[in-house]
Amino acid sequence: MLLQTIWSEQIRQGATARFSRGEVLVSVMGGEIVRGGAPLDLIIQKVEAVQSLFYRTTEFLKGSPHRKHGPASVQTQQLCRPWLFQAAPGSYQFAVAIEEPAQQNFFEVPSPSTHEIAEKFLQILRATVEDPDGALPQIVPDPDYRGTFLKLTRNLAPTGQTFSELQIRAADEPRPIALVEGIRRSINEAIKRQFPRPTLPPENQPVTLEGILRALDLDGDWLELVIDTGHVRIEQIGDTVDDVVGPMVNHRVTVDALRTPAGRLIFQDIQPTQ
Repeated sequence: MLLQTIWSEQIRQGATARFSRGEVLVSVMGGEIVRGGAPLDLIIQKVEAVQSLFYRTTEFLKGSPHRKHGPASVQTQQLCRPWLFQAAPGSYQFAVAIEEPAQQNFFEVPSPSTHEIAEKFLQILRATVEDPDGALPQIVPDPDYRGTFLKLTRNLAPTGQTFSELQIRAADEPRPIALVEGIRRSINEAIKRQFPRPTLPPENQPVTLEGILRALDLDGDWLELVIDTGHVRIEQIGDTVDDVVGPMVNHRVTVDALRTPAGRLIFQDIQPTQ
């Protein structure tokens, strides 16, 4: 771990930008992952999920209203601008460091420091993985933010098809946050307990569909999935958040839905299959 810290610090010192103390190390392992190599589409998905978690953490600390549509504001992106760095060889690893923003105007409302953002990011992530029903509601009492943190973390967790474990830790923290195959199932169960779906008529049949998420319209309240038998449209996705589902477009996903007697599909949940 000491060599990892020295390696990362040397890389950061070579950049012209200033970065907050410490960094977050992400390791992906098992399955198709080889030492120093991994499928590009998989890593892009995980990097996007980590970035979204950092932006959401920043907005949460600022006390911003929960954002449902659109990207993080320019102010948030300037306050928390993650950089991706090469990490020391070992399975597949990368380091995420937060660039220090330009000096804040004296008359602006104080914003959280980049170090506070990184610490809260790790605290939220650990609670989501290790105690989603106990510690997480205490750290994130707002249900909208908590639901988004749960789903973004679930997107990081493996299904076992491509990789078997993802670890995240601070560079100086010996105990990583480990996301293994069972974590996705436990987060799913926590989501169902904390955010139960409205009871619908019993004649609706639960179905699970797997395919490529081809189209998405949050304003129109639908998504389109390509499955073996063709294109299907799934309705009533209104509580879905952009940065949870947006990165899944053109990727294989699993969708839980209800089929009405008339054949309509009513959205329940969505998650990546990787």
